[in-house]
Amino acid sequence: MNADVVSVTPGAPTALARAWLWLGIMALIGAGLLALLLVFSRTPGIQDVFPLKAFFRSALVVHVDLSVAVWFMAFAAVIWSALGNAGLPWLGWAGFALATLGTVVMTVSPFFPGATPSLNNYIPVLKQNVFYASLWLCGAGFFLAVLRALLTTYPRRTPGILAEPLRFGSFVGAVAAFFALVAFFWSWLAVPWLDEPIYFEVLFWGGGHTLQFQHALLMVVAWLWIGAHLGQTPVMSPRVLSVMFLVAAFPLLAVPLIYLAVPPGSLPHVELFVKLMRWGHPYMGPLILSGLVVLWGARKLPPHPAKSALLASFTLFGLGGVLGYLIQGANVVIPAHYHGSTVGVTLAFMGLAYVLLPALGFEKAEGRMAIWQPYVYGAGQMIHVLGLAWSGGYGVQRKVAGAEQALVTLPQKIGMGMMGLGGLIAVIGGIMFVLVCLKVMLPRKAR
Repeated sequence: MNADVVSVTPGAPTALARAWLWLGIMALIGAGLLALLLVFSRTPGIQDVFPLKAFFRSALVVHVDLSVAVWFMAFAAVIWSALGNAGLPWLGWAGFALATLGTVVMTVSPFFPGATPSLNNYIPVLKQNVFYASLWLCGAGFFLAVLRALLTTYPRRTPGILAEPLRFGSFVGAVAAFFALVAFFWSWLAVPWLDEPIYFEVLFWGGGHTLQFQHALLMVVAWLWIGAHLGQTPVMSPRVLSVMFLVAAFPLLAVPLIYLAVPPGSLPHVELFVKLMRWGHPYMGPLILSGLVVLWGARKLPPHPAKSALLASFTLFGLGGVLGYLIQGANVVIPAHYHGSTVGVTLAFMGLAYVLLPALGFEKAEGRMAIWQPYVYGAGQMIHVLGLAWSGGYGVQRKVAGAEQALVTLPQKIGMGMMGLGGLIAVIGGIMFVLVCLKVMLPRKAR
């Protein structure tokens, strides 16, 4: 194994990366606890024993925001901190403090009165002032983290294997994040307030689509970093890799053009962002192939937690991508695609966390639990995704629970049963990740 792929600068970069990693793991713990309730509320047989239908939507809102918005942005800040220079530490710490406070407020918001859920795409919300405050706090914190990333990860010559293209990849990921956050704010200014779910759908539509480019770009950064740590580097030169990151980020130029051309919330605005997703993500094809080359080269290596995560991540992301082109109507094929793609990103970040732990001053993640954790989490999510995709083919609608699912045919029940079983296995895999990380991250008393 090559432990010196990219050196993390001591001082502020290391300290900030450690802090953001802690925030990400705490968000996963909260999301995992809520995931258990979500799975129970939709699993045939169990849903009748535990009448959680009323709690389902509020739990789903906070679960999604913690496990996707907070976890992804926190780990993105880990990457930006680890690859950036030591400049502007106050900006990083201010962002971390605001994002942490926002995460805490978000977690407790369902316990305050008036928590009416809106299950819109990308960033679902609770229509309540406490939850709104948490969004503004998190948004401000992550904006400061993105701003620091733009100023400290700008392209420059960097010593180390693959350090230069990884740094450039993280920079274009920060550009995508900046565009997404500006898009959120632009929509908030332009879209008139309506006390209806459609308001939040259009509010987060443009920025949510843009944010997917950030996740995908940083996922490839994680793949390449993991591969280099395992001694597997792509056959192309660092300069070619940097060009491939630039090509993958090229469709982002359409984001400000769409906002200038058509008003946010209008039908053309919605349709143009759908086309951006459909035709923009294929520009990542060369980067995806570079990840496949790394994965193929690592196939004969001895077991390693990061290797397990690399294989599981590529498999789930590929499955999610295929399902994205099979969506027809508002059924559970949509969350099947969504879960496959986002879980692919999550597994890549989990694998990179295993690589970074020693570089951040923690012990190595070793042992059978660490090696099997990505497989357990990935297998559970694959069963979960395939169950949703199967059920979607038989007309099961999304964002409903309990009797509202109208599971009347055997194929529908089999599919949602698979969803429940896979979800439970995935929760176990998520708990395993948290336990592996806490084992090496929590301070130990001297013997």
